[in-house]
Amino acid sequence: NLGQKGQKYFPFILCLFLFIAMLNILGLFPYVFTPTAHLVMTFGLSLSIIIAVTISGFISFKLNFLSILMPGGVPLVLAPVLVLIETMSYMIRAISLGVRLAANISAGHLLFAILSGFAFNMMVNGLIVLSLFPVLILVFITLLEIMVAVIQAYVF
Repeated sequence: NLGQKGQKYFPFILCLFLFIAMLNILGLFPYVFTPTAHLVMTFGLSLSIIIAVTISGFISFKLNFLSILMPGGVPLVLAPVLVLIETMSYMIRAISLGVRLAANISAGHLLFAILSGFAFNMMVNGLIVLSLFPVLILVFITLLEIMVAVIQAYVF
């Protein structure tokens, strides 16, 4: 919660959310590659956003921005270790965001591809009645993929 001063970031955050959500949903169409399933795309997005947030933090809070690296109420003896750990955590956050988005989108598409191949083979082999169950599962997974696409955009 950024309060009144944070309202200026709302258009950027909304555009980023819509951009990632649309790219995720784009991959649900047949024969369309999902750009957010590619690690280069997600790493580029996450790294550029982490850099922008860091620069914006330094512009807004000057050297007080570095206070995020040291939790309050910690004994000074632990300060060097905690600053090192928090610095590593802050840098790894970009990698974590990129991998999480790409992995979740890729996993859903792989599951969908496997089940659609199974349903297609059942239909081709004349098992129309038995193929209704995999088709119903595919409809459910499609709805699940839409939810995952929007949730992943929100998490990012």
